Amino acid sequence: MNFGSMSPNSKPASLTPSAPLYSSANKKPQLPVSNETYLNHPTFGLLYRICLIEDNQELFATLYAQRLFFVVRSAPTGFKFDPIGRGDARLLLENRLRTLRRAGQLEEYSKLQATHKQTFQ
Repeated sequence: MNFGSMSPNSKPASLTPSAPLYSSANKKPQLPVSNETYLNHPTFGLLYRICLIEDNQELFATLYAQRLFFVVRSAPTGFKFDPIGRGDARLLLENRLRTLRRAGQLEEYSKLQATHKQTFQ
């Protein structure tokens, strides 16, 4: 290989990024925003959040099988995992959809409706 024509500061074309990973204005990486929430259950592994039910109460499902559902209550002392059946989980999700529709939160409603279709249909 002939390296005689390369200066110490030059980079081969294949190592030069085609688009910067950061904005020149703030010099911080531009990463995609994700609202996904995960918890690690001591027995069933990784759970993902389906929706908020009430204050300090959320509906979670197992990440891979999506067959086991839990109502997770958060308290200053930690989390409490209450297993529930698929039918009860669906009912909780549908109640949340009704609440969002009545409150006029249409963007959150449409996102949760898509989650409902993906999880239960």
